[in-house]
Amino acid sequence: MELATTLKGHTVWNAVREVGINPNYWYPVAWANDLKPGEIMPVVIWQQAIAIYRDQAGKLHALEDACPHKGIALHKGEVQGANLVCAYHGWALNGDGKLVDIPYLPPNQKLPCAQAHSYPIQEKYNIIWIFPGNSSLAEHCHPPDVPEFADPDWLMVPIPGHFQAHFSICNENTMDVFHGFLHKELQGWFDPLLMSLREGQGKVCADYQVSYRGNLSKFLGLSEQGNQVTTKTVSIQYRYPHYHSSLEGVSSLYLMRLPVGPSLTRSFSLLFVKIRLPQWFLGMLRPLLVPVIWHWFLKKFLDQDKEMIESEQQTYLANPQRRYVEINPAIIALQRVIVKQYEQYMQQSNQQGNNGHPDSSAIATDQAQLI
Repeated sequence: MELATTLKGHTVWNAVREVGINPNYWYPVAWANDLKPGEIMPVVIWQQAIAIYRDQAGKLHALEDACPHKGIALHKGEVQGANLVCAYHGWALNGDGKLVDIPYLPPNQKLPCAQAHSYPIQEKYNIIWIFPGNSSLAEHCHPPDVPEFADPDWLMVPIPGHFQAHFSICNENTMDVFHGFLHKELQGWFDPLLMSLREGQGKVCADYQVSYRGNLSKFLGLSEQGNQVTTKTVSIQYRYPHYHSSLEGVSSLYLMRLPVGPSLTRSFSLLFVKIRLPQWFLGMLRPLLVPVIWHWFLKKFLDQDKEMIESEQQTYLANPQRRYVEINPAIIALQRVIVKQYEQYMQQSNQQGNNGHPDSSAIATDQAQLI
């Protein structure tokens, strides 16, 4: 559905700062190369503590981070073969969370019925993904498609993100191209113009026209001269709960969001850029270029965004009743999608006899106002 691109005032209802997630999607939890065979890592997806481990054969598993015996965090244990063994009494669970051994029981004694909840898990694009919702839906849902990942013509730069803020605030920052003013000292973009806006089931797509100038623009191939102004179109697609943005064949960014809790969000992003260098030369420089681009260019932009995002969260927490005005219709559309996805999940959970997230009743009124 096409939406008007006119910039006009809208009241931001704070329900969007309180909603939980729709867990029936794949969420990124770690960089795959950070978890070696025989290692365990604790992760959290919207207040669900999960222990992920790679068994001795290299296969990934994800279990609720609580031993079914005493509730000890399983990530404190150890990997033995294909099993995860609790640090307290040595109870061993297999990758499905089933109890398979208690070391101090006689060999022939029957084991008690005890099991830890397991989650669908997979590895793709050097990212570990978990499906925290209804596991029967996992095979019908997939992580975002990233065709550039296997294309040697693109230089890939992994970008980690860690924000002390609700995921809605982080998502609005990504959709908001009008904040180029923040990055003016870093030779960021300027003169943004919202050209088109579309909203569909679980998605928002926006095209912005932006201008670039400076040495960074020249390095990225946006202009021949550093002082030359170049106008390009930035296309942003939000497909709940992740993003893809592109800049006319020059760059392609996949931003995968991990909501950890009400005021903590992580992201696992993959930036692909076209560098105007011969392929053989680019191959030689790739190990050097990636950390240089991250530390000397991208991290400076991200640090500025992080400061604004966390300031917004702190102000909200100090006064949740305060109302704000937004003029970008893309942000309002994004908020609708986020709230509708959570409402949809809550309705499905209630129909299945599940009371859902504990904060649902507290935000029901604000949700109705927002929608």
